[in-house]
Amino acid sequence: MEGELRREKIIEILRKETTPVSGTDLAKRMGVSRQVIVQDIALLRASYQNIISTNRGYLLYVETARQKRYSKVVKVRHRKEDIVKELDCIVDAGGKVLNVIVEHEIYGKISGDLVIGSRADVRKFIHRVEAYGTKPLTELTEGVHFHTIEAEQEETLDAVERALAEAGFLFT
Repeated sequence: MEGELRREKIIEILRKETTPVSGTDLAKRMGVSRQVIVQDIALLRASYQNIISTNRGYLLYVETARQKRYSKVVKVRHRKEDIVKELDCIVDAGGKVLNVIVEHEIYGKISGDLVIGSRADVRKFIHRVEAYGTKPLTELTEGVHFHTIEAEQEETLDAVERALAEAGFLFT
């Protein structure tokens, strides 16, 4: 499949999917290597396609006019053992965790896209962290980090903050 046609097909697939699509899955569908997909994604991003890389694959982020979303950055602190509890607090209150951000004293701002909107997403994220033996970014900053939280209503963002405060995670 020719490059430009393949990239159009990738966009078409990402538009239809509501959950992340892995590079491996895209490679199988296109009959190319995963590395070719990584290069295609880079080219698509360079042409202003809003493709988000998550720990579970690629998403095309499209904000529609009918679907107004609200977001807020929250500062939290907890131990590594409390990651599941913290993320569950957020999704149980109706929020979606878009990312994690830490401010490192040497490297500055480090962030990673998460796109976690349910308990099932939390479990998949934790499974991947454990499967790869990855250390969470919060270990760089003694547990202090930020999340961008998204919701359909501002009241939901307030509920997320209350849940985090009640659990002792909100850091001011």
